[in-house]
Amino acid sequence: MADKFYGTGRRKNAIAKVWVKPGEGNIEVNKKSLEDYFGKKTWEMVVKQPLEATSAAGNFDVIASVHGGGMSGQAGAIRHGLARALVEANGELRPTLKVAGLLTRDPRMKERRKYGLKKARKASQFSKR
Repeated sequence: MADKFYGTGRRKNAIAKVWVKPGEGNIEVNKKSLEDYFGKKTWEMVVKQPLEATSAAGNFDVIASVHGGGMSGQAGAIRHGLARALVEANGELRPTLKVAGLLTRDPRMKERRKYGLKKARKASQFSKR
């Protein structure tokens, strides 16, 4: 059995590389603790969802490297990568994570800006005369 398990997670423009190894439950994001990096409890909860769904919270140490996007996208990317890494570590967790919807890549992206408009859909105010 390997000592580290890897999973790539993506959400919006954020990409996370997540490594999982047996340990006591420490979570490190970009060489900072989870609390120091995110600061908001909601984003911390998002990151911890795969561990709580599989009751593996105290069994694994998580090391994540994430870049791109904002905080919300980064939290979602780490969650996706963590779920994939847990499946690699233990294949029996796959059905649990699949039912919770944690293995599905969220396809929603920012819509591109179209010419003649101010933003993707926002146009300048219409006036007849």
